[in-house]
Amino acid sequence: MSIPAPMPDSHATPAEVAEVLLPLALASAYSYGVPKGMHLSPGDYVEVPLGPRSYIGVVWEVRPAVPTNLRMRDVSHRFDAPPLPETHRKFISWLADYYLEPIGNVLRMVLRVPAALEAPREQVAYRATGSAPKRMTPQRQRVLEILQDGFPLPASELAQAAGVGTSVVKAMAKDGALQAVALPALRPFAQPDPEAEAFALTPDQAIAADALKAAVREDKHSVTLLDGVTGSGKTEVYFEAMAQALRQGRQVLLLLPEIALTAPFLARVERRFGVEPAGWHSDLRPRERERTWRGVADGTAKIVVGARSALFLPWANLGLIVVDEEHEGAYKQDEGVTYHARDMAVLYGALAKFAVVLSSATPSLESLVNVDRGRYASVKLRDRHGRPELPEIKLIDMRAAAVPSGSWLSEPLLMEVKTALEAGEQALLFLNRRGYAPLTLCRACGHHLDCPNCAASMVEHRFRRLMQCHHCGHQEPVPNACPKCGTEGKLVPVGPGVERLAEEAARHFPEARLAILSSDITRGVLLRDVLRDVADGVFNLVIGTQLVAKGHHFPHLTCVGVVDADLALESSDPRAGERTWALLAQVAGRAGRGERPGRAFVQTYSPDHALMRALASGDRDAYYSQEKIIRQGAALPPYGRLAALIISDTDGPSAERFAKSLARNIPPTDDVQVLGPAVAPIAVVRGRHRWRLLVKAGREVDIQAFLRLWLQDVKVKGSLALQIDVDPYNFL
Repeated sequence: MSIPAPMPDSHATPAEVAEVLLPLALASAYSYGVPKGMHLSPGDYVEVPLGPRSYIGVVWEVRPAVPTNLRMRDVSHRFDAPPLPETHRKFISWLADYYLEPIGNVLRMVLRVPAALEAPREQVAYRATGSAPKRMTPQRQRVLEILQDGFPLPASELAQAAGVGTSVVKAMAKDGALQAVALPALRPFAQPDPEAEAFALTPDQAIAADALKAAVREDKHSVTLLDGVTGSGKTEVYFEAMAQALRQGRQVLLLLPEIALTAPFLARVERRFGVEPAGWHSDLRPRERERTWRGVADGTAKIVVGARSALFLPWANLGLIVVDEEHEGAYKQDEGVTYHARDMAVLYGALAKFAVVLSSATPSLESLVNVDRGRYASVKLRDRHGRPELPEIKLIDMRAAAVPSGSWLSEPLLMEVKTALEAGEQALLFLNRRGYAPLTLCRACGHHLDCPNCAASMVEHRFRRLMQCHHCGHQEPVPNACPKCGTEGKLVPVGPGVERLAEEAARHFPEARLAILSSDITRGVLLRDVLRDVADGVFNLVIGTQLVAKGHHFPHLTCVGVVDADLALESSDPRAGERTWALLAQVAGRAGRGERPGRAFVQTYSPDHALMRALASGDRDAYYSQEKIIRQGAALPPYGRLAALIISDTDGPSAERFAKSLARNIPPTDDVQVLGPAVAPIAVVRGRHRWRLLVKAGREVDIQAFLRLWLQDVKVKGSLALQIDVDPYNFL
């Protein structure tokens, strides 16, 4: 259904009408007249008026005008840019339909770089002249240090890198210390060479690579699960599939969890194909985002390495998607438009009829079941590249280990770390908990420091001297006295985070060269430098969160200690066991990737748990077989379907009333079960009170049709919000 654009202009009915989809929360396109002399086709980017404003949209359809009493406004401008391909428009429509999202919201994800539609503009940048400023200040000194490598930078980027205002940069230019130069509009993308520096593959890898290349050559839709143990060389194998797609003149998208988009990995891509790949992630500078968007749209960006949102780039000739670490929950977006990038990558391949490769050492149960059903092909790598031995995993029963109060490292683990350090090797202590302590308690009155906006405790970050909520980001200084009773000196940390673990490790190993790898401490350039130094052996003791589990290659690392393996086992999340297995197996797999064998030690209070026994025996298939039986018996994904309805409001009673009114109007059916409403596990986030209903159905049920029927007359008003999450991954 199309809707005439409101606020008509006074002119005659045009010969043609363009249905223009706008990046707003709209369920359909608006109708606009096509001015005389303007030629429009589906996929064209246009500017149109809406009310008092103008918006950039995409032409969804062009049709002959029919006589009507309604007058419509005209399209204002057509951008000279490659049109959005039909496949991409189908992808947007399908995703909106599947996730019950207004189609305009999905289009917004494509149009995030409106500047890329305009002709590229030259940019003014600054470089050092070699002359010292008349007055040297610490701020000016930092600017000169940033420019030491000789590369000119725009004023905004230079100021941001130096931590100064742009006025400092411009004052230095006026002073003669900096010189303004013109940068080219946008650097062109160099063309990759599929034969640039191919890796020497083992026989096992060569067989796997041949299977993937054959799938790409067939030039039709297929999905292949590349299932290989950690360190087996999966990257080198799927590089060969990428090379095959490039030989056929196609573009390639390599999807990674954002946390794994590191400089060393990008350097591996560059070394293999001879050119730097295009990037797409949250830390990309605006100019580079514009360059990548245009390069994808005109087909000159042949290889893109990106996070989940790279799927929405306007692909001109995409011929292969590789989803690395396909099991990662980070591929599911929970806010805004909800979608799972792995599943949508498979959809894109089906629409455009090309191969998709899913790669993991710990595949998701969904992918394994799709292999069982014959929907996906499977290629396995069972041996480590250059070293057949996987690290030996031993359980440390914490019920028997005598750990003093306030300590978390058992004696057996300490002895293993000591042995590794004395042998000149590296050790890693893993704890998937950021900060110093997850809870701060007053010993005088029992009060614990909670976030004022969320039903969650504030986490102490001692290195930065602040308390922070990990749900809404609220920060405040660490108080000297209890905010409730006012008593000083009685606030104590409860439980460990990586900072506290590092403190304990430093007491036991004062001579160790210690590094902490955590997303709130090491980011951007600092993260790149720390990862490089760990790989080079500069640090010999690493304390890390899940940041260390994402495909890093640390050749000197031989000893891994998992400090609290039980952290997620008691979760109500049906995927808790699967996620814990994947995380622990990936962490253990960091050890022994160099010349020396690795070993891993897992501290647990539940050594008899099926997951722990499977981890110690290395029998992944036995554990997954049991998980399949449990999921199938409970009709949970991938054997059933789920959808979550999250109701939130700044007023708690209002959210509760709305949730209960929804429950009273559930359409009668025997095929769908609705659980709730109930208070969400985290009852308040960012000051919004949250309730949840969970919809459960068999795989054959059209759960979207049920939801549409249920919610078709529901009106959300005021501060109320209703979020629909089809195939939820986050049960908080």
